[in-house]
Amino acid sequence: MSPPVPGVTSVLAINGGMIYGHDLLWPAFAPLAASRQIILYDQRGRGESQPPPGARAARIEHDALDVPALREALGIPRWDIAAHSWGGGIALLAAAADPTGTRRVVAFDAVGATSTWLDALHTRALAHLVARGATETHAALASLDPLALHADDPALHATYSRTMYPAWFHHPELMIASPPLTLSVTGAAVAARLRREGYDWRESFRAVRSPVLLIHGEQDALPVAEAHASAALIPDARVVPVPGAGHMPFFEEPEVTFAAANAFLADAGPADGAD
Repeated sequence: MSPPVPGVTSVLAINGGMIYGHDLLWPAFAPLAASRQIILYDQRGRGESQPPPGARAARIEHDALDVPALREALGIPRWDIAAHSWGGGIALLAAAADPTGTRRVVAFDAVGATSTWLDALHTRALAHLVARGATETHAALASLDPLALHADDPALHATYSRTMYPAWFHHPELMIASPPLTLSVTGAAVAARLRREGYDWRESFRAVRSPVLLIHGEQDALPVAEAHASAALIPDARVVPVPGAGHMPFFEEPEVTFAAANAFLADAGPADGAD
């Protein structure tokens, strides 16, 4: 974590990717640390965190409940949360469970309130690669069956995530190196269960009392319509679409993305009180 900044609410950063650690977001989230403390951590069984007992029974709800437990363990009475992709889902579930401990949530290309978006994700990703003329990458992704991800095979989830990575970008020239082949029994178990069983978090989203900003790339294979649908459920939420960006707007359009995020986190509205 970066040093505390007196009088400014600390921000917990939650990465997506399900099988990865916090390094997926750092130094990408460095612009958020210019004026506030940023706390990064590895979800259970990812990065350098130890897997829990019975790792194959892990659920994303466990990840969400770890967030207020981490806040309490650090002795922080209230914080903001900045999260990406699946981490956005974790952040919103955590905010619903910890209303007094969560001041604000900013989510970048968060997953939808229900799992229906997953049904067309593979097809959308292939279409993005075709549009960019990424023949080799398209062939590699097309050779993988997303239904195989219903199994909690860490190697399979690692291969699919790495192969899928280029499809998340609207501008391939802005893509940084693909993440390493990462094996996580815990992450694979969580991801497989979500794909196999589906999910419906609409009631939890309705229970979020913190102000929420949903920043979403307009060219994301995870449609921006999911952000609007989530915002319609959350009592105090709005969407900032980012033109010309895919799933990683903080890489492809950083100025627009961080201007919106920093302004939102700096604002102390009536629901926030003083910090």
